[in-house]
Parts: sequence; C-alpha cells; structure tokens
Amino acid sequence: MIYKLFKNTYLFLLISMVSCGSSTGQNEITVKNSNSEIPPSGISTEKSNPIIVGANRTESYLPLLKDKKVGIVGNQSSVIFNSRESETEAVKYTHLVDSLLALKVQVTRVFAPEHGFRGTADAGEVVKDGKDSKTGLPIISLYGDNKKPKPEQINDLDLIIFDLQDVGARFYTYIGTLHYVMEACAENNIPLLILDRPNPNGHYVDGPILDPEYHSFVGMHPVPVVHGMTLGEYAKMINGEKWLKNGVQVNLQVIKMENYDHQKSYSLPIKPSPNLPNDQAINLYPSLCFFEGTNVNAGRGTEHQFQVFGSPFLDKTFYEYSYTPQSNDGAKNPKHLGEICFGKDLTNTPNLNKIELQWLIEAYENTSDKSKFFNAFFTKLAGGPELQKQIESGLSAKEISESWKPGLEAFKLKRKTYLLY
Repeated sequence: MIYKLFKNTYLFLLISMVSCGSSTGQNEITVKNSNSEIPPSGISTEKSNPIIVGANRTESYLPLLKDKKVGIVGNQSSVIFNSRESETEAVKYTHLVDSLLALKVQVTRVFAPEHGFRGTADAGEVVKDGKDSKTGLPIISLYGDNKKPKPEQINDLDLIIFDLQDVGARFYTYIGTLHYVMEACAENNIPLLILDRPNPNGHYVDGPILDPEYHSFVGMHPVPVVHGMTLGEYAKMINGEKWLKNGVQVNLQVIKMENYDHQKSYSLPIKPSPNLPNDQAINLYPSLCFFEGTNVNAGRGTEHQFQVFGSPFLDKTFYEYSYTPQSNDGAKNPKHLGEICFGKDLTNTPNLNKIELQWLIEAYENTSDKSKFFNAFFTKLAGGPELQKQIESGLSAKEISESWKPGLEAFKLKRKTYLLY
C-alpha cells in the first residue's frame, strides 16, 4: 500500500511538473480516438486492472538515469500518460523527452525511426537528421542510409532508452530499428533500457517463418509474420538467440508493464505511424500488408488506410466497392494515385486472431494480368518465395495456413523462454 501511494504520488508530481511549464515549453496534450469501441485511456482498457506502460513506471527507471548522458530512440508514441477522472474524459499525456528534460535528466540526443520523431513522414520516405523545434535537441535519423547508430553518434552516451509503440508484425520496421540499436549498443558497451508497451496484435501467433536467406529491413529474423511479443520480449529473444552481428549481446534492461497479458485488449490513443490510424487498421495490417508487394493499393491515400484494398486491374464485376487514392499525410504519392480502384471495404470486419489470406488469394484470382500482380517486394514481406508459389499454384487459404503449423509450433516453444507476461 505504501509502495503504491508513493508510486502514484511520484507520477502525479512528474505530470504536474511537465504540465505546468517544462523547460521545453510543451504542455500536456489531450487526444480523443473515436475509431475504437474501447476507451482510449492509453493506460488501460479495463477499469479494475489498468495497464501501466513502461514509460509510466518512472519510479523504476529514473534512478538509472541519474547523472547519465541519455539518448532516446522515440517518436510521437513515446509518451507518459496522465490518469483520468472518468472513462469519458479524453486521454492526456506528455512526451517522454519533455518529461525527462523537465526532471533535469541529461537527454543529449534523439534517434528517430521510420516516419520521423514526430511521426509525419511517408512510409519508406528518407528521414533527414535535424533539430527538434520544441526541445532544440539534435535528431538523428535511423531510417534511410543510417539505420544503425554510428560510434561517433553514441560514444558520449552513458545509456540509451528505446521507447516505441510497435504493432506486432515482422515487417513493421521498428523491429529493424531495435535490432540495429541493440547491435550498436553492444559493440560500444552502452546499456539499453526498453520501456515496454503493449502489442495490440499480441493475442495470436501466425504466418510463415522468415527464411534467413531473405533477410531484409522488413524481415530481420526467423520469426512468423505475427510473433505475439512485446518489443521488450522481442529484444530478449534477439539477445538470447544471438541474432546480432558476431553474436554480440547488449546489456539489456526492460521496464515491464503492470497488469498486462497477451490476451488483454489495448486501444492505441496515438497513431503508431501515419497509415495506421485506428484499432481496425492495426488489426488488419498483418493480413493486408502483403498487398504492398502487389499491384493492389491497401488504402493508402484514403481515410481508411489498411481497412480497404483495391486496384484498377481488379475485376469490377466481382468487386462492387471502389475508391480513388489521393495524396495525403503519410502517402504523398500512393499507389494508383487518382485512379479508380475496385476492391473491398473491410472497415466493419470482426477482430482477427489469425492472418486472413482469402482477400489476397481472391485479388490474385480476379486480377486482369496475373503475371503483373506480384512484385519483388512481396518476397521480402513474406520472408521467402514460398507464399507466392503457393498462391500461384492455386492452394487455398486453409492449405497454406496448414503448411505454417510445424514452423509455428517450433517458434512458440522458443518464444516461451523470452515471455515477460
């Protein structure tokens, strides 16, 4: 009881300090998420046992930062949430960087993943180094040519904090960023502190296991498409399986969440990236991202990113739904810009607990020229050539899913060693 009272008081003081005027000039932010049926608390989806994310557990990690020069790998999702008086109140939060600066932590440098520090860049867009306008801190991009921090970019740091909101899919590039940050820290003898956050797709494990021969930034490790792990757990697996270059291992510490388990629903109050605007898009993403390796648009350039799909080359007699992609935030030049795309609206699809292949197979079967349906990127997303071959040979979704089972069972056994929740 005393511990909880101290912890809650400490958090209240922290939020109050930042909200009432920090050295960065950034006040508390309020957001609402009307795209989810689950109240977007950012801390919990249940009244009795609220999920407390790692960043909120300040009493666990602030002592580790005392008199340290700190680097932060973060973006717009790297926040400390405030408590709410009621379930109808909008969620409030302060950015981790602003909070730590207000508490006189020596934050020296920020490292930004794909989409940048404030999360506004297009998917695949090169993010440039720069300076954060709100804090004056130098920002070093970890997307583009410089995916791995260079020794001269980190050798004056005593510790690096990694705090990103992942979505639990192998091809989401924050895993690649995690890998290279871990490798750089290990090689330069810098401890890495991960502030853990929920995996919104952590309730299942599914998909083909990546063939290491087809390793890429959208497929770093021999894991399935949906791995069912938090980034803290995933980092433990990277370390334990010695997947870093030359088998090096980083001095790793994970600040665990409270009251989280993999079957617990969690609604993200902040978009993890521009083209994942809500819970529906995040749940459909592992299934629809395969379209990125085809001539089909997966909703980029619309208000329903990863909730619809379509193409000018799909049979309009089979697909009644249509839309026209336009340039917007996160998709300045979407696939089939300005062209009418025929496809499906999946915005009301029930929550998935598996990868749904039927949409991909149907699209292949109903495209005007099958020889132009797949592109080279599909092999990277699938983690090898086998899935494309299976679809081209006419296998059903059920038959393909059955072929994944031996690999998935072996992975689940390995995964058990690294689970924290």
